[in-house]
Amino acid sequence: MSARVQTAPFDLAAELRGFGKGAGAVVTFSGVVRDDTGQMTALEIEHYPGMTERILNDYGQQAASRFKLTDWRILHRHGRLAVGEQIMMVATAARHRRAAFDAADYLMDWLKSRAPFWKRELSADGGGAWVDARDSDETSLKRW
Repeated sequence: MSARVQTAPFDLAAELRGFGKGAGAVVTFSGVVRDDTGQMTALEIEHYPGMTERILNDYGQQAASRFKLTDWRILHRHGRLAVGEQIMMVATAARHRRAAFDAADYLMDWLKSRAPFWKRELSADGGGAWVDARDSDETSLKRW
């Protein structure tokens, strides 16, 4: 049970080796940097070291308690990430599949709307624009 923030790429299979031992269900989600505009070359992600990990761990523990998880993991990258690179992963394990799915969904909704990361889309011409919060992410979070 842990949260980690790092610059280095990660190996999803290695991250899941030994994860959720004894659980009846393991759910994973891995996100990649996408370009919705056709102009983006990379995404630059900033955060406050120490604070970010603490907050991610707090939400992971809340999910573990709420959904009776036997294991959970949040991994999020920061720095400059090219389009197509892995940006993050969430893994949840529980005795039953519904709890594992719901916990993963809950953590993803929280990460998209409340995690303390600042993202800037970089374009080929050297420009960049900060990413604003999306109404759809706020709507998704309200389910919980």
